[in-house]
Amino acid sequence: MSTIKKFQVTFDCARPERVARFWCEVLGYVAPPPPEGFATWDDFHRSLPPEDRDAWFACSDPSGVGPRLYFQRVPEGKTAKNRVHLDVRVATGLIGEERLATLEAECARLVALGAVRVRLLPADDENESCIVMQDVEGNEFCLD
Repeated sequence: MSTIKKFQVTFDCARPERVARFWCEVLGYVAPPPPEGFATWDDFHRSLPPEDRDAWFACSDPSGVGPRLYFQRVPEGKTAKNRVHLDVRVATGLIGEERLATLEAECARLVALGAVRVRLLPADDENESCIVMQDVEGNEFCLD
């Protein structure tokens, strides 16, 4: 018998806190409080050597159901399409014009946060419509 295991999703990025805060807004996640002894994350970052500042950030689902998201700074930039991406499920169970309207409204909200709309994948015989997007550092995700 297998057991369910908790997991986190890790993003390689250039600016971890910026990307994490974007995803907090997208998913309704929350950033943890700053480490003990620090009033703010900025205070914590200033206490580190320059090369260690903004090296990582994390956020989590306040309900405890979804996975933790961890963002780590890497030296190389993004060069190819993601092999794994998040599907942000905002229109589950909706079809047709109602689904498109819901996807478009969420797309507009996320573009205002810095996301980029890539393209609409229209419904076909097997799949409902979805919108392919990119986060603030170009990581692909879908509004589904």
